[in-house]
Amino acid sequence: MSTNSMSSGSSLPVPADAILSDAALSDAVPPDELIWTGCYTTDGGGRGTGIGALRARADGTLSWLGVAAAAPSPSFLAVHPTRDVVYAVGEAAGTVRAYRRSGGFGLAPAGRDWPAGEAACHVAVDPRGRFLVVTCWGDGQVLLYELDHDGGIMARIPAAASMIPGRPSRAHASLTLDDGRLMTTDLGHDLLRVWNYAPSQGLQLDHELALPRDSGPRHLVQHPGGSVLVVTEYSIEVAVVQRSRESGIFSLAGVAPATRAGALPGDSAAEIALSPDGRHAYVGVRGSNRISVLDVDSDGGALRPLADVPSGGDWPRHHLVRNGWLHVAHERSGNVMTYPLDPVSGLPGESVGRVALASPTALVPAAR
Repeated sequence: MSTNSMSSGSSLPVPADAILSDAALSDAVPPDELIWTGCYTTDGGGRGTGIGALRARADGTLSWLGVAAAAPSPSFLAVHPTRDVVYAVGEAAGTVRAYRRSGGFGLAPAGRDWPAGEAACHVAVDPRGRFLVVTCWGDGQVLLYELDHDGGIMARIPAAASMIPGRPSRAHASLTLDDGRLMTTDLGHDLLRVWNYAPSQGLQLDHELALPRDSGPRHLVQHPGGSVLVVTEYSIEVAVVQRSRESGIFSLAGVAPATRAGALPGDSAAEIALSPDGRHAYVGVRGSNRISVLDVDSDGGALRPLADVPSGGDWPRHHLVRNGWLHVAHERSGNVMTYPLDPVSGLPGESVGRVALASPTALVPAAR
């Protein structure tokens, strides 16, 4: 979440055929053709009604299947690595819940709502399926939920809070690193925190790394070379942090502008995504409504902005790079745009499709 991120603006209402019965489609919608969608509902100032489902075809086009499960402002989603389970935060309600696939594209609640923190805005699942982590923009909480063998939530364990006098903590996202540790961002404290997981004990703090004041680290990805790229919401940059081979401690290797033309008044950065080969990074910039394409060197240690292209809507909240396509979810204009990506330059081509969605906030493939 960020300033104005819960405003629905000109989001479109849910289409009249938004909720379809499972009988309307084959029960065998393959997971590799499904993309789950998050949204804001009325409690978060949006017009969505729950977790949605899109079908992705080989030609890049997306089609709206319907609402998979009614849910309050499921603004971010995650999928279990081996079970047909989807996890959704309820941002305005301060909750997290598991949903199990129930045939077709439908999802049914699997267990109760679990309490999270204020403005729970991100959820991520351990690649081994042992736990999930929820980060909360409103009160800065980082929460670990242990999972049973079938993907159900069975325990809630808060992590140690970040405390800086006079500055509110704003935890925003988490990422499992290639060495098994986790990294979380904190926009309010301009902080990256690295954690170890201890079964039945939760997250144990390993170390912290401060980024430049008022940069606002938001989302993050790990490059195949090991570097972590962090998009900063407020300064609209990409910070590169690298791990010492001897100590395992991360340090700041550099900061690059996230855009080629520079930030404009009212801009805020949103999502960062990588091409599968790590050669290009894609940053969404809300306000001026651009997707910025950056060239990344072979080890992920340096970036260079290549081009800024119009995103195709208002407020590009989240985007997905998948199978040679770029899908961009626009929260305020209520649409997802799809662009082909040039395999050499990495630049988006002309749009191949537009799908109307109400207040979309996340695009998460059903299959990893």
